[in-house]
Amino acid sequence: MKFTFIIDPIDRLNPVHDTSVALMEAAQELGHEVWITEINQLTIINSKAWARVQRINLIPIERTKNHWVASNPWYDLEKTILEPLESMDAIFMRQDPPVTIPYLYATYLLDYINPEKTLVINSPQGLRAANEKMYALQFTKVIPDTIVSQDKQVIREFLDSQGAAVLKPLGGKAGEGILFLEPADRNFNSLIEISTKQGQEPVMIQSYLPAAKMGDKRIILLNGKPIGAVNRIPTGKEFRGNMAVGGRVAQTEITQKEYEICEYLAPKLIADGLYFVGIDVIGGYLTEVNVTSPTGVREIDLLDNVNLGKQVIEWVIDKRRA
Repeated sequence: MKFTFIIDPIDRLNPVHDTSVALMEAAQELGHEVWITEINQLTIINSKAWARVQRINLIPIERTKNHWVASNPWYDLEKTILEPLESMDAIFMRQDPPVTIPYLYATYLLDYINPEKTLVINSPQGLRAANEKMYALQFTKVIPDTIVSQDKQVIREFLDSQGAAVLKPLGGKAGEGILFLEPADRNFNSLIEISTKQGQEPVMIQSYLPAAKMGDKRIILLNGKPIGAVNRIPTGKEFRGNMAVGGRVAQTEITQKEYEICEYLAPKLIADGLYFVGIDVIGGYLTEVNVTSPTGVREIDLLDNVNLGKQVIEWVIDKRRA
């Protein structure tokens, strides 16, 4: 089979961390062709989606004691060709956030792929519907107290009622721009003005969960079912557990309550074509649903001695053959 991955520039990816690379390696190791492209290489010809693609050959990473080691270089690219995307069996849309106007336009172009010929993961319609912060709001039974607003007074009243809160930009990633708010902070007004761009852009405010000190758990879901998890623990004076800001990763298990959260989300995720998802859970509460380029696979593989990428590719193959 032929797999295409829509990713950020390949030379910016970290082979020992990026889930996109793990998925590409798994497809290659299972004997399939792996191709890459970027959102600015997509086009429409005769009402069909095409792209300038390159076949990539990867040198798989290796495990050395308790970490991954990559070759240098770790990939080789063949020449660029213009191909109809329906010639591919599956396409992974893995462009990193933020979800910009060009990103949204790319999802519109991907709409012009015949789903009977090519599986797009995650679906373009689902990506447009699922802002990674806002999407969680519909699952009211399992989220912490949350508001979304650009109104300083509304945010102040919520913060006062909660005692402490976390502010999240709606388009952020990897913990960028997340703030810890306290009622007594004399910088409150300035923080809100900066975050909301002077009241012009809404932000999410969630009740602070003290359990965050014990970790922010990333759970990977495939077709609505959890297949692995990793705990991300804040280090030093940092309150965020994201790996991108220095969070320490640790092996973990999925609790019964977390299985119930996954079961609660599954029907909606599947209906929206969101087949490969990473949810974030703190203290038994769902805080985010990551659908654009969820990560964590490399860390889970290392800690649990598994190969989640292979599970994902095998599922795609089975779905295409069904």
